[in-house]
Amino acid sequence: MARRSEHSRDEIRRMALDAAERIVAAKGYGGLSARKVATAIGYTVGTLYLVFENLDDLVLRINGRTLDQLHARLEATTPPNDRRDPERTLLALADAYIAYAEAESPRWNMLFEYVAGKGGPLPEWYLHKLGRVFGLVETALRPLACDDHEARRTARVLWAGVQGICTLKIHQRMDLAGGQRAEEMADTLIRNFLRGLATERPPGARGRGVPANRNPAT
Repeated sequence: MARRSEHSRDEIRRMALDAAERIVAAKGYGGLSARKVATAIGYTVGTLYLVFENLDDLVLRINGRTLDQLHARLEATTPPNDRRDPERTLLALADAYIAYAEAESPRWNMLFEYVAGKGGPLPEWYLHKLGRVFGLVETALRPLACDDHEARRTARVLWAGVQGICTLKIHQRMDLAGGQRAEEMADTLIRNFLRGLATERPPGARGRGVPANRNPAT
């Protein structure tokens, strides 16, 4: 077994996170334990808890990495020039989100399977990472919203719908939605959602991104 002097605290931390991610990828969140992580990096559980507060902290740090990776994937799928078109941007974000959930199912599942501190508040650094992901949707919706508060609220409502579609896909229950493809369902959801935003605006207050006479089927 390795001695503590062989690695710095930062190195042990990185090793542990890398090992934990491999365990999650192979066995899912249910297969993760402090003992398995410690064994994988050649240290004791006690040493592991010198660099993490507890197992909750370790899991949150893994989920933080997942949020960073998800943000990078989503941001890369919407070039700056496309972000001037809310519908196009949101459709691209939804497709990228579904693709990530399918490609990284164990990590994606752990974002929602894990409940921090039995439902306690999440740390600020984690909320910041989560906010960056939501921020991409908020930015796309801002031309259609009355203010930033509405953009935040609307982004989370829309995300909840796409999240439900993703859950059906990952758990192989698309039959419950009539066998449609997840991407087709997300497309329908977003187009009709944006049409609803447009029609509820009073004259002169309609968002710039959705024309009044838009046909959602096009």
